[in-house]
Formats: sequence, structure tokens, C-alpha cells
Amino acid sequence: MTEATSAPKGTPGEVFLAFLKLGLTSFGGPIAHLGYFRDELVSRRRWIDEQGYADLVALCQFLPGPASSQVGFALGLWRGGPLGALAAWAAFTLPSAILLVALALGAGALEGPVAQGVLHGLKIVAVAVVAQAVWGMARSLAPDRQRSAIAVLGLAVTMLLAGALGQVVAIALGVLAGLVWCRGDLAATHAVLSFGISKRLGAALLVVFGVLLFGLPLLASVVGAQGLNLFDAFYRAGSLVFGGGHVVLPLLDAEVVGNGWVAKDQFLIGYGAAQAVPGPLFTFAAFLGAVSAPAPNGVLGAAIALVAIFLPGFLLLVGTLPFWDAVRARPLAQAGMRGANAAVVGILGAALYDPVWVSAIVRPVDLVLAVAGFVLLMVWKAPPWSVVVALAVAGGVLGAVGY
Repeated sequence: MTEATSAPKGTPGEVFLAFLKLGLTSFGGPIAHLGYFRDELVSRRRWIDEQGYADLVALCQFLPGPASSQVGFALGLWRGGPLGALAAWAAFTLPSAILLVALALGAGALEGPVAQGVLHGLKIVAVAVVAQAVWGMARSLAPDRQRSAIAVLGLAVTMLLAGALGQVVAIALGVLAGLVWCRGDLAATHAVLSFGISKRLGAALLVVFGVLLFGLPLLASVVGAQGLNLFDAFYRAGSLVFGGGHVVLPLLDAEVVGNGWVAKDQFLIGYGAAQAVPGPLFTFAAFLGAVSAPAPNGVLGAAIALVAIFLPGFLLLVGTLPFWDAVRARPLAQAGMRGANAAVVGILGAALYDPVWVSAIVRPVDLVLAVAGFVLLMVWKAPPWSVVVALAVAGGVLGAVGY
């Protein structure tokens, strides 16, 4: 029998401080964020074991919304209850959101060779962080021949099928392969994660998600208030995107530029700035809400857009968790999860190449910096924030000398 395990007790304040550190230092996009989470919360703080963390990652890859923020929200819920979940989201999200709103309200954009060098250094940081995550997760989640093969299959499928479809297909094939190859010694693999969410509450939240998705457009057309239109547009974008991050950009472009709320050049400036700040790319919504017209805009418009784009992913996540607990306790489900977790390793490996590697390693010196960052993380056990600072400074210095 698999024994149920309740979440370790923590406080919302503890969760907030842990995620504030991550929110200030987690550069590199959602895949890199998962590496930061693993290093800080699994390896260092030991809030959850490697297997439980991988299961959460696999679940959030299946659901629409920002995968890394959903994992962070679930970890906050696991450690500190509902207030811990809100604390995790706020601490991880607000630093980048505040920076982008400040830009929207008139802060100058980064220009010049030094600034561009710093931004490129931050891209190289992502190479080191994701490589560390791939190495660590491969050792624990694909340690044998069968799961190593599943990981390679996951990598191949993700590379050949671009976008979120490749990730979903890779995990689905991983589940099927796990049912065939990973059925031995299942009972003692791990305990069921109990988040304290009842099935009744989970079902209710899934209903709320659907009601808002289909009801908001009707209500907005009847009421005609711009604030409601803004909330509906960003809620719909957050509901329909699989894979998170950059995948949401075409949807946002259609909603805000297509409706004439945001100029195309403003959209591109905000998108460029979003690459330079830590935290989730979904905070780009705060920039768009702040510059949108007509009112509400500014800080109020940013708040509406920010809440609306994250809300559907969190409703789906919390609504699914109680059913996920029950399903994954079954032996066959455990076998499938073994395969899915191995496939996640392959997905991370594919992301290490594209977009992380191809966008960051363009010169020989970039490879040198990436390897140096990887060694600092893996051998010297340097905290990720220090590697972020070191490689950003190195990038700025190279930019200053014109290299």
C-alpha cells in the first residue's frame, strides 16, 4: 500500500520569503524556473521529494496555463496551505510585474552595448540552470535502461513536434511506455501527496473555470464595461494556452493589439522588457494592462490583467489536484507516472537545446560562460542568484569592450 503523506507544516511568511528570493533571481523562462524551484525547494529546503516534485511538473505540463507558476502555486499550497499558495504566487510574480508596470508608466528601456550584454548574460544563465536541472532529474527519474529510453523518446518527440503539442504527446507516450516497462516494485515508490483539497471543492473549482470561460464573453457583451472586457480577454488567453510562456504571445497580440487597446510598438517594447526581468513571462500581462486604452489602465489595468491571466490556470490546477491524488495512488498509475516523469526529463533536454541553447550560445565565449556557470552550480554548489549576478556582469563587461 502507498501511504498518504500530508504536507509539511510551514507558514505563509516562510513561503513568501522563499519565493521572493526566487522571484528576484529566476531568469530564463519557465523551464529554467523549474530548475530554480528544484534547487531551492527540493534540494536545499527539502519541502518535497524529487518524485513528488516531478509528479507536479508532469501534471502542470498537461494543464493550460503557466506551468512554472502552477508548480510554484502547488508548492506554496503544499507547504503553507491556501495562504501559502497565494504567498508563493505573489512573491514569485510581483517583482517582475512591478518592474514591467514601472516601464509602462515611463521608466526608460535598457539600451546600449552594456545593457545588451547584461541581457545576453542572463540568457547564458538559463543554459547553466537548465543543464543542472536536466542532469539532476535524469539521475533520479531516468536511472535505468527503460526510463532512459523513455527520456530519449520524450526528447525526440518534443524536438520533432514543435510547441505544446510535442510536450503533451511526449508525456502521453511516456505514460504508455511506463505501463509496459515500469511496473515492477511499484508500491514503495512514493507516498500520495495530500493537499487537503476535497473532491467536492475540486469539482466546484473546475465548474467555476468553465463558467468564467464561457460566461465572461456573454457578460462583457451585455455590460460593455471596458474593465470586464479587459478581464475577459486576459482570462481567455490564460485558459487556452498550453505550454505557457511564449505560447501566450499570439493570443495576447490578437486580444489587445487586434482590439486596438495597445499599439504594436508598445506590445513589442513590453515583450522585449519581459525577457530581461526575472519571474514568469505571464507578467507581460501587467505591462499590457497598464498601457491599454481606454481606461482602466495604469496600476488598476495592470492588476486586472495580471489576476485574469493567472486565474484560470490556478482554478484548473487546484480543481485537478484531489483527483490526481486518488489516481496516482494506484499501481498502474504509478507505473504510468514513472514513464511520464522520465518523459519530462526528455522535455527538459529538448528545451535545453531550443530555445535556451540556440538563443544564448552564439559565440565561443558564450559556451565558456555557460560551462563556468554549470560548474559553479554543480561542483562549487553556488546559489543560483550568485551565478545570475556573475554571468550578467560578465555579459555587461563583454558588451562594454565591444565583444
